[in-house]
Amino acid sequence: MSLVGTLRGDLPQQTRSLYRQLLRQSKEFSSYNFREYARRRTRDAFRENIAVQDSRQIQELIQKGLKELQTMKRQTIIGQFYKLDRLVVEGGQSGKETGHSGEILRQKDTGHD
Repeated sequence: MSLVGTLRGDLPQQTRSLYRQLLRQSKEFSSYNFREYARRRTRDAFRENIAVQDSRQIQELIQKGLKELQTMKRQTIIGQFYKLDRLVVEGGQSGKETGHSGEILRQKDTGHD
């Protein structure tokens, strides 16, 4: 078996693994918008390159994907330092938040009186 044949057998597995890792990492974003963008961008990039057959080009795309994965990991860690309230689409509630004894912990400013 040639080296190219060995690489071809291994590349689909590497590609699927990278795809799963990118999707898993996208779930780690605390911001709904970043999370959805990362998922959409990952899916679009893989669909865009689904017809690529050249093993060298596939390796380059895998390397690019690995760099993106590292960037996403850094960004999710940084994003954890800046937690924001959940959006309404995520099931978050807006308005007054009360504590256990009923006191107001925080009231969001809506920008109008």
